[in-house]
Amino acid sequence: MSASPSIRLHASAVVIGEVGVLIRGPSGAGKSSLALALISLAQLQGRFARLVADDRTEIVVRAGRVIAAPVSPIEGLVERRGLGLTPEPHLAGAVIRFVIDCGAEPERMPEPEALVETIAGVTLPRLCLLPRVGDERLVLAALALFAGPG
Repeated sequence: MSASPSIRLHASAVVIGEVGVLIRGPSGAGKSSLALALISLAQLQGRFARLVADDRTEIVVRAGRVIAAPVSPIEGLVERRGLGLTPEPHLAGAVIRFVIDCGAEPERMPEPEALVETIAGVTLPRLCLLPRVGDERLVLAALALFAGPG
């Protein structure tokens, strides 16, 4: 099976354990901060965690899986508010198994269709949030519930 054409998204991507997480949202929505908080908390828990891409992410579908990769020239860089672009250990790609949409207040009791997102024909579990301090714990709990062990 051949790969689909690649698309570029305004998104960040991280890996927690074996779960690739795509973090989407407009500029200033907190994508980078959430990505760094997820990596930090997962590592504190003794779990593997790495950045894949920050701010711009290339997506391709191969064999029914969404693959995320960094985009040059910002590969291996992450925005730290107040510091600008800084180096961060990263992976060259990851299979995305979970989507986070940042920038809007989540529904209190979302309908089932609000808990999934289809990207390039692949349906994935989804969480909407307005990133706040501590939301990384909610995201890790959601990963365990919807995306399998991370």
